[in-house]
This record gives sequence, structure tokens and C-alpha cells, in this order.
Amino acid sequence: MRVLCCNDDGHTAPGLRVLADAARAVAEDVWTVGPERKWTAASHHLTFDRDLVLTRTGERSYACSGTPADGVIAAMSLLFADDGPDLVLAGVNDKRNVAEDIAYSGTMAIAREATFWNVPAIALSGEGWGTRGASEAATLARLIDALWGTRAEWAADGAWLSVNLPDALPAPIACARVGRDKIAGACDVVDATGERIVYRLRRGRPGTRTDGDENALLAQGSVSVVRFRWQSDVALPPPLVARWQRLIGDGA
Repeated sequence: MRVLCCNDDGHTAPGLRVLADAARAVAEDVWTVGPERKWTAASHHLTFDRDLVLTRTGERSYACSGTPADGVIAAMSLLFADDGPDLVLAGVNDKRNVAEDIAYSGTMAIAREATFWNVPAIALSGEGWGTRGASEAATLARLIDALWGTRAEWAADGAWLSVNLPDALPAPIACARVGRDKIAGACDVVDATGERIVYRLRRGRPGTRTDGDENALLAQGSVSVVRFRWQSDVALPPPLVARWQRLIGDGA
């Protein structure tokens, strides 16, 4: 079994290290590709306007000068040109990924990019992972092994799992409802003169939670699991499409 581990916190981040250690407990062929620097809220940014560099930092370990998604593409097209991975693991992100983070998170973009290459993916997030000692990797490996062993029940075209980890494992596992807890919900003005406003996005999030969402489950000490899928399973209703056509005309 071949596993690719990627992250958005940088190739030396403790979360990537513990993720790779966990992966080695369940797979014999583990590779890591991480960005040279931390990419906060990088989303699915791809780099087209400059050369990128992939630097070998150890056995089956690389640093990418580009974004988190750039690293996945480099692995798929350069490192695994003949035989791609069976599974992509993203993380462990150094903060939770919940709610609107589906759009902002570089960790989520790694998993989504993997599905573009028809590879199952799991994004893992949780504060402090990689800093608690040797037992972390062993407990994380059991979770990854359980998820991989049941992939027939969740893996599908365009689908991946987002797993938010509590402070410690083992813990209860629950399927979460995606909530609302938006980061960057305000701006702070640095300077305003004439027609020019200098500002910064405000860090942090309100911590909003409702019953059954990711934040609520994490507050209970549970592992929160959400299955995302970018493929559309449901077509727009024909009557709606027909109404649009009547509103704009038939082009005749």
C-alpha cells in the first residue's frame, strides 16, 4: 500500500511528522510532500506564473516551493508518474477545519485535489497534534486503519473525508453536520486617508456551534467526521431549467 502525506503548515510541521509516522504503521510505502512555508487559508491556489521547485529532504520526503495543492500535483505527476498512491492523507492541520473552512483550508484542498486524480483522501485536523509524545502516532494509526478498511462504504468519485480530532484518542466517533463558524468575519482598519483604506482581516472565529455540528462534537470530546463530495449527484429540476429558458428566450 502506498500513501502520500501532505500538509499546508510546512514540511517540517509536527502534524505532518505524526501523520507520516501513523501512516507507516498501516502502509509499507509512505511519501511526504509539504510546502516550504506555512500557507494559512491558501484554499485550492495553484501556481501558474512562476517556476516551482521540489526538493528532496529525506527518503521519500520532499519540500515544495508552491502551495499545498501544488505539492499534490507534483507528487502525482513527477514522483508517481507510473504508479500513484492508494490513499492521500492531509494534515494533521494545526487547527480545526470546520464550517466555511471547506472553502478556505489548504488541508481540505489537498484532499479535494487528490480526488481529482481519482485517489481516496482523508483530511485530518486538530490542535496540538505532533507534540504529545510517541503514543499519538499509534492511536492515530488505528483510526486511519479503520477508515481505510471501510473505504468501500465512503469512497466514491470525488469524495473525501474531513476528520477533526479531539485532544486525545481513542474517543467516540460521530458523523457531523457542517455548521457555520466563519473565520475572517471582520476587518480592522490600520489607516484611512482620503480614498485609501489600509486594513487587515481579523483572525479568529466566533466559535459558533449547534447540536450535531463539528464544533459541538469536538466540544464533547468526539472525533468529528464529514464526508464531502465535489461531484454533483442531483441534476437541476427540468421545470426550473425550462423556466430559465422562457425568461431568456429560446435564441431563435
